[in-house]
Amino acid sequence: MQTFDLVVIGSGPAGRRAAIQAAKLAKSVLVVENRFRVGGVSVHTGTIPSKTLRETALNLSGWRERGFYGRAYRVKKEISGADLGVRLTKTLDHEIEVLEHQFQRNGVHTIQGVARFVDSHRLSVTDTEGDEHIFGAERIVIAVGTAPYRPPHVPFDDEHVLDSDAIVKTPRVPRSLIVVGAGVIGVEYATIFSALDVQVTLIEPRDTFLDFIDRELIDEFMHDMRDRGMQIRLGRKLERIELDAGNWPVAVLEGGSRVRAEMLLYAAGRVGATAELNLEACGLKTDSRGRLAVNAETFQTEVPHIYAAGDVIGFPSLASTSMEQGRIAACHAFQLPMPPAPKYFPYGIYAVPEISTVGLSEQEVREQGIPCECGVARFRETSRGHIMGLENGMMKMIFALDDRRLLGVHIIGEGATELIHIGQAVLNLHGTIDYFIENTFNYPTLAEAYKIAALDAWNRLPRN
Repeated sequence: MQTFDLVVIGSGPAGRRAAIQAAKLAKSVLVVENRFRVGGVSVHTGTIPSKTLRETALNLSGWRERGFYGRAYRVKKEISGADLGVRLTKTLDHEIEVLEHQFQRNGVHTIQGVARFVDSHRLSVTDTEGDEHIFGAERIVIAVGTAPYRPPHVPFDDEHVLDSDAIVKTPRVPRSLIVVGAGVIGVEYATIFSALDVQVTLIEPRDTFLDFIDRELIDEFMHDMRDRGMQIRLGRKLERIELDAGNWPVAVLEGGSRVRAEMLLYAAGRVGATAELNLEACGLKTDSRGRLAVNAETFQTEVPHIYAAGDVIGFPSLASTSMEQGRIAACHAFQLPMPPAPKYFPYGIYAVPEISTVGLSEQEVREQGIPCECGVARFRETSRGHIMGLENGMMKMIFALDDRRLLGVHIIGEGATELIHIGQAVLNLHGTIDYFIENTFNYPTLAEAYKIAALDAWNRLPRN
């Protein structure tokens, strides 16, 4: 039996970062991946495929140029699933090659197979030939990610009724689409297909969605979606899904209303991919959605030498935070001192338009009783926005009244996930409104919105 200092189950963002960090500490590391190639959910069915699909849709549809040339403008008149798949394949191949090279360069061992716990220090790995290998591990990181939630009453056929994994395996462009679930994944795919001029209906049983985002941004987002013809059914519970004579799905909602489309994406939640791990053998158990509980600072599970990181531990389920969780877990496992993590990290939602946020929302500021003032900038107010033909997009900044500190930045529109990092830096460095007032930004850029929003807030701040 071969023994490693660290065995990592899963090679997604959390797993890869944990493995490489441990290897840089001169530890022997094995990564177990149950897919044919490394990369995990992030590379194969999640982050990278969905963002590649988005970029392809925006480029081929001419979405970014419609502010100048009109809503009927298209780069390619007929866009097929094959068009979407070409770029997807190239991008995934590149991501996998980079990851394989990183593992090789850092001396990380990999094996393809399904891992199961024999006990808390031993793992059985069944490879693609059906052969079993037993490995010993001083420490273990569980980074298996999640899988789409597939309730038994939903008639999945991966052609007309799909989950978020199936929709990227063989992408196609339907005439109409129903998306069930207005979480991050559902909203991203709904707006991506809407940008391809697909008729989209978004169904969500709750009266609100994306509740961790500032409400003013969500109001702007909903206006944008409705303005381009999307149907949004909030507070409407899905009772069942039927198939008509042509195998088109029909969503039957509470109250009896029916929505028919060529394709239905069921995106109402995900579950931890822990079912095959035999966690009982190592003394661990999951919640009802297959997720593991961990110490929020060290990412240790109830078994001290077993760690878990990434989507398998739940919110926030971001690739960026998962990477940092994996790194922190590996550092703690081998007693490498860690500085305290920054208080705030950015969220990015790659919908059309993008949404990104860092720090406190206006609702959170009010709940905490902090006197504040907000400033808003519209992207169309910037010269760069006008050059780009942007009709929509906004930035909202929140400042404390007592010490003028920045409390939060919230952006919707083109480049939001890139622009947010300026606000993130100032926020974590405890900067104030004066930074934005006194500093110079490149002209013309969308980053000018920081100065415009800060001046908007400054105009209403009390004078000493």
